[in-house]
Amino acid sequence: MALLQETNAQYYSGQQAFVATTTGVGQTFTCTFNTNLVDSPIANYTVKVNGNLLSTSNYSLLNNIITISSSLNIDDEILVELIQTSVNENYGSYAYITLDDVINNFLVGYVGVGKLISNVKRTDVIFHAKRGLQEFSYDTLKSIKSQELTIPPSLSVAIPQDYVNYVKCSWIDQAGAKHIIYPTRVTINPNELPIQDDEGIPTQDSDGENVESNDSIVENRWSSQSQTNNWRPDDYKYPFNQGLLGRRYGLEPEEAQVNGKFTINERLGTFSFTSDLAGKLIVLEYISDGLAYELDSKIPKLAEEAIYMHIAYSILAGRSGVPEYIVQRFKRDRFAALRNAKLRLSNIKTEEIAQVMRNKSKWIKH
Repeated sequence: MALLQETNAQYYSGQQAFVATTTGVGQTFTCTFNTNLVDSPIANYTVKVNGNLLSTSNYSLLNNIITISSSLNIDDEILVELIQTSVNENYGSYAYITLDDVINNFLVGYVGVGKLISNVKRTDVIFHAKRGLQEFSYDTLKSIKSQELTIPPSLSVAIPQDYVNYVKCSWIDQAGAKHIIYPTRVTINPNELPIQDDEGIPTQDSDGENVESNDSIVENRWSSQSQTNNWRPDDYKYPFNQGLLGRRYGLEPEEAQVNGKFTINERLGTFSFTSDLAGKLIVLEYISDGLAYELDSKIPKLAEEAIYMHIAYSILAGRSGVPEYIVQRFKRDRFAALRNAKLRLSNIKTEEIAQVMRNKSKWIKH
C-alpha cells in the first residue's frame, strides 16, 4: 500500500469531494485525509452540499465517516473541507511519523518468535518510546517551538503550556528583523515572600503555614528602574561617570547591549521583561518534550531508527538473563543510530556554509 493516500486536492486545498449515488437520508462518506476529522473541542472541518454550508445538526462524524441525516438527491455534490489551520498543519507532514506508528512498527519488526525480543508488553514499549522521545527532544529532534507575543504593560508573559526550557527570546523591529533579548543575572525573582515580624521572624497563619506577601520588593524595584539607553553615573551598567568614556574598564560585557533583558519568574510562571520592551513584539523560542499530545506526537522520519534502537536497548537492558554482550551491542547500535539522526537533522548544507564563509577573511574555494 502506498504511503501517500491523499489526493493533491486533499493535501493542497484540504478538500475532498463526493457525489451522492442515491436519493434519501443517512448516506455515508468516508474521508481519507491524513488529518483525522474531529468535532471537539473545535471542529476542524466543514461540510457543504451543492456549495451550501450544511448545519452541524444535519450530519454526524464517526471514525472519519460522515453520515448526512438530511435528504440528498442523486448527483448532489458533497464537499468536505478542512479549516485553514488544519491544512497548514498537514503541510510537510510526510516528513514525520507518529509515536503510535513507531510503537506498532516496533512490535511488528522487533518482537516475535525467532527474534531477539520474543515477547514484550505493549505498555513497556509505550513507556520506553515516550522516554526516548523526551530525551531526543532536548538535543536531537526538531522540537523547538515558538510563539509570537506582545509584551503587555505588566511586562510579563505566561510560560507556554508545553514549555520545558527556553532557547531564545527576540524582539522584532518594524522591518521584521529580530534582536536577541538576553537574560540577566543582575536581579533575581524570589520563590517565596514570607511576611516577617519586627524581629525578622516569618509569621504564620492559623494552620501554621508562613504568611506570604502578594508582591515582591525586589521585583518592584527592578520594574520601577529606568531602562533607557541614556548613560547615567548611577547605572549598574555604567560603573564610571560619562567623563571616562573610552576608559570604562569595569563595564560588564553581558550587560553591554541595548536590546533589553528578561528573567524567568518561577513563582508566577512568567517571563518578566525590562520596561524598555513594553509594547514590543517578541518571538519566544522554547523546547518541549514532544509528549504534550500523547501518541499523536510526531517524530522526524530521519530519527525513526534511533527511536527503535533506543526502545530495543532499554527493554533488553532492563531484563534479567540477557547476556551482557547483547546489551552492549544494542547500546552501541543505539549510540550509532542517535549520532546518525543528529547528523541528518542538523541539516548542514555545504553551499550555505560556503556562502557564509565568503564574508570571512579566508577565501573558501568550491
